[in-house]
Amino acid sequence: MSKQWIDETLYEEWKQSFRVDKELAYKQSEFQDIRIIENDFYGRVLLLDGVTQITEKDEFVYQEMLTHVPLFTHGNAKNVLIIGAGDGGVLRRVLQHPEVEKATMVEIDGDVVSLSKEFLPKISDGCWDNPRAQVIIGDGIKYVADAKDGSFDVIIVDSTDPIGVGEVLFTDAFYRDCARILTPQGLIVNQCGVPFMQADELRETSLRRAKFFSYVSAYVAAVPTYVGGFMTLGIAGKGSNRTRQSVDVITERAQKANLLGKTKYWSPEVHTASFCLPPYIQEQLP
Repeated sequence: MSKQWIDETLYEEWKQSFRVDKELAYKQSEFQDIRIIENDFYGRVLLLDGVTQITEKDEFVYQEMLTHVPLFTHGNAKNVLIIGAGDGGVLRRVLQHPEVEKATMVEIDGDVVSLSKEFLPKISDGCWDNPRAQVIIGDGIKYVADAKDGSFDVIIVDSTDPIGVGEVLFTDAFYRDCARILTPQGLIVNQCGVPFMQADELRETSLRRAKFFSYVSAYVAAVPTYVGGFMTLGIAGKGSNRTRQSVDVITERAQKANLLGKTKYWSPEVHTASFCLPPYIQEQLP
């Protein structure tokens, strides 16, 4: 049994470690340190700059909630923009929605995509070759700034935390442009960290988005490898607030998409319940 361990470096005060049963890839890209390891329990694990991004074992929790909640909340998203998500898991699940005519994914680091294609094929599950998918290796900030008004129904931001390469995805300018390129009932979702450890991330992001969107909220998911309690996914939108829709409405949409009973974490009941926030999280919202 391997005695090599890799420490996650997200927090100064505490850490989690993965036993490295096999190192599959290591590369210092133009933007970040990329490492893919294999662990007997979690399967293959992707770390960027020493921080856990995704594991084969529990990726379904994060990817399903980051994707199905906004798409079923919207109800008829035809054009979806994905920023980041170089492992392909979000793209894969966006394409499970038949009403989506085009999914555009913009990932700044081409090495994340190429290494994920090679070593994490279970996560992407062939999504790269789908004719409705457009994958762009480029700067998501510039793409959003240059995009036409009202181009997208839903924007999903799957970024690292607001440090390093992901920092620019948490600015006023970025959210202003996102609001501009969304349709009148469009919405945006992005990860806002684990609020037990990163309360500032949810609070500051929500305050920024409140300047440009008619409603701002958040929902939670319990991702085992995102340690520290609930992970929050921030949601903001234009037009009417549709985050409190009934289980029946969400169930009907899932049936239409032929996804009811085919997910491992998301369900209509989990969808609606995820917006019921504990007070320590709710108090971070404006």
